[in-house]
Amino acid sequence: MALTCKLGFLPQPFHTTKNLTTTTKFPPTLRFSLKLQGQPKLRSVVKMSATEVTIPTISYDSFTVKPPLHPTYDLKGIIKLALAEDAGDLGDVTCLATIPFDMEVEAYFLAKEDGVVAGIALAEMIFNEVDPSLKVEWSKNDGDFVHKGLQFGKVHGRAHNIVVAERVVLNFMQRMSGIATLTKAMANAASPAYILETRKTAPCLRLLDKWAVLIGGGRNHRMGLFDMVMIKDNHISTAGGVTNALKAVDLYLEKNSLQLEVEVETRTLEEVEEVLRYASQTKTSLTRIMLDNMVVPLPNGDVDISMLKEAVRLVNGRFETEASGNVTIDTVHQIGQSGVTYISSGSLTHSVKALDISLKIDTELALKVGRRTGRA
Repeated sequence: MALTCKLGFLPQPFHTTKNLTTTTKFPPTLRFSLKLQGQPKLRSVVKMSATEVTIPTISYDSFTVKPPLHPTYDLKGIIKLALAEDAGDLGDVTCLATIPFDMEVEAYFLAKEDGVVAGIALAEMIFNEVDPSLKVEWSKNDGDFVHKGLQFGKVHGRAHNIVVAERVVLNFMQRMSGIATLTKAMANAASPAYILETRKTAPCLRLLDKWAVLIGGGRNHRMGLFDMVMIKDNHISTAGGVTNALKAVDLYLEKNSLQLEVEVETRTLEEVEEVLRYASQTKTSLTRIMLDNMVVPLPNGDVDISMLKEAVRLVNGRFETEASGNVTIDTVHQIGQSGVTYISSGSLTHSVKALDISLKIDTELALKVGRRTGRA
């Protein structure tokens, strides 16, 4: 056989997930299984709920960065769906034909470009779903920087099952790492403002996309339509103006005894003034004012933020402010100097450039090929 167990080296010591017992709060219906190192026979099923529960073998707190909360998202279901999509009705026919089922190997994660790694915790869940006996170890955590050519993790166990899990693990990790890498760059440039993503995420991958933003050092905007009132242009047009929309929201929240953050979109300085006038005359649940498309692109590639700065001056700290529109890695620093609280960018998740990561059994050959092609 071409497979061998003498497979490269690791430049840094690996760590394993800690075995903890704790009581903590978890997001509802988020479910997965995760095997602890040193306990090859144990499969610990973790059920996430909105109530406090005690997990006997692993703590959600052991994650470097926890996923955001969602009341209905089934993370384990997403993993199962991704694996089923790959396996179809026959399974991995190439593995079945070429790899003895009981052969054990080690495979190594290799970074093929510089960036911020994300999806390590998710990768462990996927490997566990395929084969709970697989042992996964890492020299990096979610949110750490990796450089091209670095071996930053390994998985040991049945070669057949490692290869079956490989593409699903990498698809998630590459996307999440790409999001985390861009988020880190934009979050650093935006300071002192905070960078946010939007709901412009891949369908059914929203929690993972937003998790990657957190790993990259950003903050989450609303998860969906249910966890924040966000009065946008179409709501305003339908309601007959900003004031009417705000009144309707305040009445709805009071009638239904709901306490939610409320954001309203403004597109002109006149709308900002109208919002402030309403808030000065009425008890309101408003918490944030979006200043939309007040960053004006210039022919030379620069941006004019004078309108944005004037809007921030008008608000004068009475509400949080959020700049939106024309936000790029080139403009975000200038926007961040305007005094806004937040800067939101759909590009973090809707225009993802995946970070190139591979999982290789024969790392020496992989590095040789990578050097030949400039990818290691």
